[in-house]
Amino acid sequence: MNHTGQEFIARARYHLTDDFLPKIERCLECLSDDQVWWRPNEQSNSIGNLVLHLCGNARQWIVCGVGGAADARDRDAEFAQRDVVARAELQALLKNTLSAVDDTLGAYESKRLLERRTIQGSDVSALEAILHVVEHFSMHTGQILMLTKMVTNSDLEFYKFEGTNAVAQWKNDAASSA
Repeated sequence: MNHTGQEFIARARYHLTDDFLPKIERCLECLSDDQVWWRPNEQSNSIGNLVLHLCGNARQWIVCGVGGAADARDRDAEFAQRDVVARAELQALLKNTLSAVDDTLGAYESKRLLERRTIQGSDVSALEAILHVVEHFSMHTGQILMLTKMVTNSDLEFYKFEGTNAVAQWKNDAASSA
């Protein structure tokens, strides 16, 4: 279990910080503040609401639920926000949240993955809590990508195809700007 657990944690960290975060950042860079807060109808969420929600969820489930920090989340406020919060502020919040998540996961002992936690009233293992956040982040990242494509009417060009091989462009962009 230890090697498998370590690999599970490593992959969770990778997906959150090296896959989903750069994609969301690219979306935020393509949009104006007003576009970040646009919603197709009142029943739908804006990209801004989704970013706030992802931060609240990841912090509650991993930093607090798995890591033991105090939980002060106001989930309803994530969806109720209607005033424009600047893209730069949302991006900083997302980066800081995922940095705290990554620090928590980096310090977490894989042998403790089956320990039970109560998060949002649910009895879950630490493994289940981590999996929940990765799955949840994946789903909402897809929504953010779709909304960005709708608003900008453009391809985000995350991949370049060389024959049958897909080359991740956001990784190349990050490496060249470092």
